Amino acid sequence: MTDPRHGAAPDGGPTARQPEGHGPGAHDAVRLAVVIGALGVVFGDIGTSPIYTLQTVFNPSDPHPVPVNTDNVYGVVSLVFWSVMTIVTVTYVLLAMRADNDGEGGIMALITLVHRWGSQRGRRTTAVLAALGVFGASLFFGDSMITPAISVLSAVEGLKVVEPSLESAVVPVTALIIVLLFLVQRRGTAAVGRMFGPVMIAWFVVIGACGVVGIIDHPAILRALSPTYAVGFLVGHFGTAFFALAAVVLSVTGAEALYADMGHFGRRAITRGWMFLVFPACILSYFGQGALILADPRNISSPFFLLVPHWGRWPMVLLATAATVIASQAVITGAYSVTSQAAKLGYLPRLRIAHTSESTIGQIYVPWINWLLMVSVLTLVFAFRSSTALAFAFGMAVTGTITITTLLFFYVAHAKWRRPLWLVALGAGPLLLVDLLFVAANLTKLVHGAWLPLLIGLTAFTVMTTWQRGRKIVTAARVRDEGPLPEFIERLRSGEVSTLRVPGTAVFLNRGKDTTPLAMRANVEHNHVRHDHVVILSLETEPVPRVPADRRLVVDDLGYTDDGIFHVTARFGYMETPDVPSTLTALDPALTEGPLQLDRASYFLSKIELRRGKAPTMAPWRKRLFIATSYITADAAEYFGLPRDRTVIMGSQIDV
Repeated sequence: MTDPRHGAAPDGGPTARQPEGHGPGAHDAVRLAVVIGALGVVFGDIGTSPIYTLQTVFNPSDPHPVPVNTDNVYGVVSLVFWSVMTIVTVTYVLLAMRADNDGEGGIMALITLVHRWGSQRGRRTTAVLAALGVFGASLFFGDSMITPAISVLSAVEGLKVVEPSLESAVVPVTALIIVLLFLVQRRGTAAVGRMFGPVMIAWFVVIGACGVVGIIDHPAILRALSPTYAVGFLVGHFGTAFFALAAVVLSVTGAEALYADMGHFGRRAITRGWMFLVFPACILSYFGQGALILADPRNISSPFFLLVPHWGRWPMVLLATAATVIASQAVITGAYSVTSQAAKLGYLPRLRIAHTSESTIGQIYVPWINWLLMVSVLTLVFAFRSSTALAFAFGMAVTGTITITTLLFFYVAHAKWRRPLWLVALGAGPLLLVDLLFVAANLTKLVHGAWLPLLIGLTAFTVMTTWQRGRKIVTAARVRDEGPLPEFIERLRSGEVSTLRVPGTAVFLNRGKDTTPLAMRANVEHNHVRHDHVVILSLETEPVPRVPADRRLVVDDLGYTDDGIFHVTARFGYMETPDVPSTLTALDPALTEGPLQLDRASYFLSKIELRRGKAPTMAPWRKRLFIATSYITADAAEYFGLPRDRTVIMGSQIDV
């Protein structure tokens, strides 16, 4: 049985079958709807960074404060602009998003490509890069926890600017908003995107307009568009600029979410949204805030909200709150995608995944991850209580993931697309240098909160690598215990195993037709019973919403027709619930040499009981962790729609 596979159209857009008879106008409407949906889900994180980035850079309580003067303001604003241009536009939008795994993006997709193409160039290199990728994905889980907390907190803190007496309400209001956000996730990212898309369009228009007003008051700030200001700041004031990078990186938070959410909306929609609306609006806001600080250094207390006229600050607080809720949505959906891909690659157990769209395979909802994130985010809100305190922790997760993504992408470019090594090095060198500068700067905040995402990342990395190692051990043991199916049937024929053949039909769920289902082997060897009709059933999920009836079932008699043993492959689309009993009623009696009496059939599942063994396969603590992680696996009988009163679960113990 295979997990759902996520895919996309060859052009980088989401997998979707367009309804016949619709003309170009309908096509354009669909594309516009996808772009609006992407604006409502994908860009929330990076689109709300202007709320807190410059405020954090010039925060006087920072362990390494940046003095407010004309040169520093120009240098910081220029650094922000070129950081966004280099990391988001070049590294992610123009480069990394071209490397997809059947339409899915994100660092887990890159790990898949590394495994697929890197094996030709050395197993050791592939293993090291894959491990780095898993650590990058683990850091992204930390980002998924910190982003909702810092984003919503930063917006609700606008209440203090409008009405200082409301300061005590910031944390409770933030917590309430976060709970509501996670409660609506089950409706799916498409529905959420339709609700949030128009809000984000309004958000980007408003922050861009406010930025323009600030620039008009001090147009000289546009000089910061020149890279000479960023380079001059770094070279001439390296000590100050280096520490400033730890806060400047906040301007690119959400870049990995753009990539991880690619399977939800497609590369084309994300690229258009970024280039034509999000990027210009954010840059205008940063430059407007820079102009405001030049006019009066006291504005560093909250330059984003102070850029708004007095009459518009209450509406801006409400709009910012809505926008930061959407920012949280971007990383939440990214976490769903990373989880799904990690399960496919064998780094996590199979979790229950709900597909929420018939047109886009990547739009999913993972309940277990949803509630884990909610508890984690609320914990951070009550523990840190302010966006400034969380800002010190935020950058570490972001820079680590970005650096690893850059490294993996260029390796894939060299291995898959056969780009010359000198050309790859020429492109990778400057980008990696920028990434490593940000990593080094954030390491200076280690004792001030940067330890938190590292701790989350190391925890997730340990769980994922332990599951991968334990899964390999269990799979090898299971294949050994199952044994070849032909050999087992020959033993039945020869009478080597004494069995009583009873009337009826038995359906055994199995991963394929080469090995013997453990439940079948146990039924024969321990109960000494076999049924007149035996169906070995394998389930496959295809990257289409629904599989036509004429392609649903494939029957293979395996050469054992006289023994009444058949293998059936059942194919399902990713939007379909695999209801096994109703599916088997469509079997052609002619193919199975007579009716199978499925209304009274018995269903057999092979359940593996894991036990800590004495063999030195893993450290004892990792064995305990692997067994504990196995308990979150989705219930197979419920998932496949098996009748409880006719389902037999036969266990088998495997030592790890």
